[in-house]
Amino acid sequence: MSTTDTACLLSIGAVATRAGVSERALRYYEEIGLLSPAGHSPGGCRRYGDEEIARVLRIRELQDLMGFNLDEIRAVMANEDSLEALRAAWRASEEPEERHRILVEGLEVLDALREKVTAKSARLDAFLAELDARAERYHSLLDSWPETTLEE
Repeated sequence: MSTTDTACLLSIGAVATRAGVSERALRYYEEIGLLSPAGHSPGGCRRYGDEEIARVLRIRELQDLMGFNLDEIRAVMANEDSLEALRAAWRASEEPEERHRILVEGLEVLDALREKVTAKSARLDAFLAELDARAERYHSLLDSWPETTLEE
């Protein structure tokens, strides 16, 4: 990586601020294999580019939107990385047999990812149903509450 490339990259603090996470979180993501810096400054400080920022934002989205834990996120990100590698292989090949294999493998990856999301969604649906049942019991109790109690 050239010096100009490194100069265009952001420090860990700037990325943490932009992504709404702590520097510690970024280091932890790196430690567990979810994120790698794009490079390092001459002094050895981590530097991040747009791809790494997008990856952090995707990790946060999976945490916040889907409620995935870091192990689940690692599996999702591995699937997404596999899909990106397959896209690159597709662009690099014009052989019909190879492109067919890439499509089949891509569908397998997507199906596995969909299965994970569907399982998570089913757990969330069950939790929502439990909340709805509780709320219904509360409504029922309120509906049968004697009016005279409220006047006193």
